[in-house]
Amino acid sequence: MAGESAQKPGGWEIFHQKFVVEERFMEPRARRALYATAVVLAVLGVTLFLVTLTGVLQKNGLALDDAAAESWLLAMRSEPLTVVMIVVAVIFGPIGLPVIVLVVTVAWGLLAKHAWRPMLLAAAMLTGVGLAQIIGRSVGRQRPPVDLMLFGADTTFSFPSGHVLGASDFLLVLTFLVFSRHRNPKIAVVSFLCAVIGVVLAAVSRIYLGYHWLTDAVASMSLSLVVLGAVIAVDTWRTARIPGEVVTGELASQDP
Repeated sequence: MAGESAQKPGGWEIFHQKFVVEERFMEPRARRALYATAVVLAVLGVTLFLVTLTGVLQKNGLALDDAAAESWLLAMRSEPLTVVMIVVAVIFGPIGLPVIVLVVTVAWGLLAKHAWRPMLLAAAMLTGVGLAQIIGRSVGRQRPPVDLMLFGADTTFSFPSGHVLGASDFLLVLTFLVFSRHRNPKIAVVSFLCAVIGVVLAAVSRIYLGYHWLTDAVASMSLSLVVLGAVIAVDTWRTARIPGEVVTGELASQDP
C-alpha cells in the first residue's frame, strides 16, 4: 500500500501534466492530408467571405438573394416553428452559448489528463468573438427592419452573425478535436454531418426570426471555415508525429 501511495502523482505533477501536449503518431500521408485539409478550408473560407463581403458592400452578387431568402422564410412562419427557432437562438445566443462553452471547456479540462484540446477550443471561440466584433464594427451593416424581429428588438450591427459564427466554431471545432483521435472514420463523418446540420439550423433560425440577412450567415460560416482550418493546422503541427521524429511528450518512450 505504501509503495502504491508513493507512486501516485502529486498535485503539482498532475497540474504539470495538464499542460503537456498529447502527441500522437500517424503515417506521413495522414499528416499531409490534415495539412492539406487545413489549407483548403482556410482558402475556401477566405474566398467565400471576400465574395460575400464584396456583394454586401457593392449590393450585388449573393446580396441580391437576401430579400428573397428572407421572404421565403417569413412565409413559413408558424407558432410551433417559431418556438423551435427561438430555442435554437437562445442555445446559440450571447448567454446560452458562452455558458455551454464554459461548461464544456472547464469540465473537459478538469476531467481529461491533458488540457491541450479544451484550451484549443477556447482559443477558437475567443477568436470567433474577436472577428465578429472587429468585422461587425468595420462594415457597420444594418439589420432587417425591427418590426420583423420575433424575439425583441436588436439594433447592433448585422454582418456577420455572431450567433452563427459562434455555433459554427463550437460545433465544427469541437467535432474535429474529439473525433480526429477516433479510429472509426464512419463515426467521424456522421459527427461532422450532425455538426453541419446544427450550423445550418442556427443560420436558418437567425434569418427566420428576422435578425439577419442570408449573407450575414454565409459570412459567418465562411469565417468559421478559416478558424477550423487554423485549428487543424495548429493541432497537427503541435501533436502529430511520424515515425523517426523526435517526440517530447508522453509518446517519447513509445518507439513505433
